[in-house]
Amino acid sequence: MKPTLTALAAILLCTGCASAATTRPASPSSTSSVSSPASLSAGGRPQAPGGTVPASIGIAWDEQSRKDAATVASRAMADYARPGSDRTRWANDFARWLTPRATADYSTVDPANIPVSKVTGPATLRVDETNGYGVTAMVPTNAGTYTLQLLRTGRDAPWKVNRLAPPSS
Repeated sequence: MKPTLTALAAILLCTGCASAATTRPASPSSTSSVSSPASLSAGGRPQAPGGTVPASIGIAWDEQSRKDAATVASRAMADYARPGSDRTRWANDFARWLTPRATADYSTVDPANIPVSKVTGPATLRVDETNGYGVTAMVPTNAGTYTLQLLRTGRDAPWKVNRLAPPSS
């Protein structure tokens, strides 16, 4: 028992010394100097001044934005809901509605495995009035209501589907 306690005491002593040796601040001569200024946003202003981002960053919601988003959601879901389609044609038709990320994510989908074959009603939107760049759309189908995340890069940019979520039940 005594040799074990001695070994344990030696380990603790060495561990204590090692951590103390590595916690000293570096000497001024060994630190590197910053060679470039802090990053600035467009217009030369600091990024997120005061730690907040402006609400809609210049894109306010209007009736046309809502209509366009609902139309894209419905059309994208109609192109998705074609389980009997040729795989290449299905992928090409569906990809026109997708963000680049979604195009990559859905590129391996086999339409034969899609459980939905028909859109059964119009898309409805869940709009966050402070975010003019994104919206959530719910599209009813014969397999339940799908939820789609749509994004756009600017007021005049087209809405693109970034993600589809099948019905939760």
